[in-house]
Amino acid sequence: MLDLGRLRALHAVAVHGSVGAAAAALGFSPSAVSQQIAKLERETRTTLLERRGRGVRLTDEAHQLAATVEQLLALVEEAEVRLEERRGLPSGRLSIGCFASAARGLMPRVLAELGTRHPALDARLTEVDPHISIELVVRGVIDLAVAHDWDIAPMPTPPGVEQAVIGDDLCDVLVPRDHPMATRASIRREELADERWITQPPGTVCHDWLMQTLRATGYEPHIVHQAEENHTQVALVAAGLGIALVPRLGRGALPPGVTPVRLDPMPTRRLHALWRTGAARRPAITETVRTLKELWPEVSATT
Repeated sequence: MLDLGRLRALHAVAVHGSVGAAAAALGFSPSAVSQQIAKLERETRTTLLERRGRGVRLTDEAHQLAATVEQLLALVEEAEVRLEERRGLPSGRLSIGCFASAARGLMPRVLAELGTRHPALDARLTEVDPHISIELVVRGVIDLAVAHDWDIAPMPTPPGVEQAVIGDDLCDVLVPRDHPMATRASIRREELADERWITQPPGTVCHDWLMQTLRATGYEPHIVHQAEENHTQVALVAAGLGIALVPRLGRGALPPGVTPVRLDPMPTRRLHALWRTGAARRPAITETVRTLKELWPEVSATT
């Protein structure tokens, strides 16, 4: 009989694309994942990984096996849900994928609260892009995703996935302290046509929102710097290199050289929790979603 832990390791490599990424998702070292797959190769008498440059690629046989493992893991999840549902208490491992600013500004309090209330629940967090996290939920790699969308671009829910709204995160335009608009109570989008913008790279939710919104206002945003981390954007604004639209969640205290100004109308991004329909009855899911919604007003009030 094939070992389920080794099959999970192969599935993780297939989903994440590398041994290192799979190891990070599973909470193991890369060498441990490689060892698991090497043992699986001996069990199956099949080559599953082939060297390609500095990395590896899955063989055709490995892809076929990983697809079967995905179905097997769905059955295992159903069994786990039924057992946990019968016990009626959140327990076991719960893998959560969350975007960066919520992982910093919201999840530490949520995880600490869950740990206090439910010692039998082993909730584990992975920081991941919103779009990627939803796909990981669909494929059964993670149990729960905390993702976000923007007011002009609602997030579609894939088939077989349920979601709940956690709350709304407000955003400000950050400008250098000596910027002409730094003393204003608010500014309108039409007034920003000549500004130099600092934003996330193309393809990210925040970048796409900025481009669509300002283009709809009647001009092409002048993007001069791109940075994935909000803290990097704040540092660039502090250096006087441009302005940025940054959500409040996880932003932290602003340095003296940066002033937040209200953008009128104020942009809003909405936080969602997403999970597979098959796991909806699991107490660990329902309790985590309840805790997210319960703590959000307190967290958002302090940002």
